[in-house]
Amino acid sequence: MLYTLDIIGTFVFAVSGAFRAMKYELDVLGVLVVAVATGVGGGIIRDLLLGAVPPAVFQDEAYLLVCLIAGALVIPLAPRIARRWNRVMLADAVGLGVFAAIGAAKSADFGLGPLGIMMMAAMTATGGGVVRDLLVNEVPAVIKNDFYATAAIAGGGALLLAQSLGLGRELQLLSAMVVTSGLRFLAMNVQIDLLKIHKKE
Repeated sequence: MLYTLDIIGTFVFAVSGAFRAMKYELDVLGVLVVAVATGVGGGIIRDLLLGAVPPAVFQDEAYLLVCLIAGALVIPLAPRIARRWNRVMLADAVGLGVFAAIGAAKSADFGLGPLGIMMMAAMTATGGGVVRDLLVNEVPAVIKNDFYATAAIAGGGALLLAQSLGLGRELQLLSAMVVTSGLRFLAMNVQIDLLKIHKKE
C-alpha cells in the first residue's frame, strides 16, 4: 500500500514539475528533466545524506519511469489537467504525507535523533520542489509562501510520538501521513501561512 501511494505521490509531484517547466516554455527535454527532478529529487537528497547508496530511485526504476510518463502526459494534456488542478493539489497533499512518512521512518532506521528525523521528513517531502524551483530560477516556494515544510516537520514529529507510545511500524507511518496531509489540506482551505518578514522602509 505504501509503495503504491509513493508511486502516486511521485507521479503527482512530477506533474507539478512539468507544469512549472511549461510555464517557462522549456523544450521537451527541459519539461522531462524538471518533472523527474521534482518527482524524485527529495528521495535522492534523503538517501545521499543518509548514505543509502545508490539511492532507491536507481534501484527501482519505476520511479523514473513514472516521472517520465507524467512529464510526457502534461505536454499534450496541460489544459485539461489545469481545469482539474484542485484534484491534483489534493493528490499532492497525500503525496506530501507519504514522502514525509517515508523520510521520517527511513531516517529513524538510520539512527538519527528527533531533530534529524523531522528535518529528513521535511527534506524528503519538499526537496523535489526546491530542486524544481531552482532549475527555473525561482525562490523555492517552500521557504517563501507555502505551508509545505511545516506540515512535513509536524508529520515527522507525529511519527516520533507514535514511536514513543510503542505503536507498530504501520501506525507510525499512518500517523505521519495523516498529520502531514491533514495540515496541508487545512492550509489549502483556510490559507494558513507563516509569519513573513518584511523589509524595513
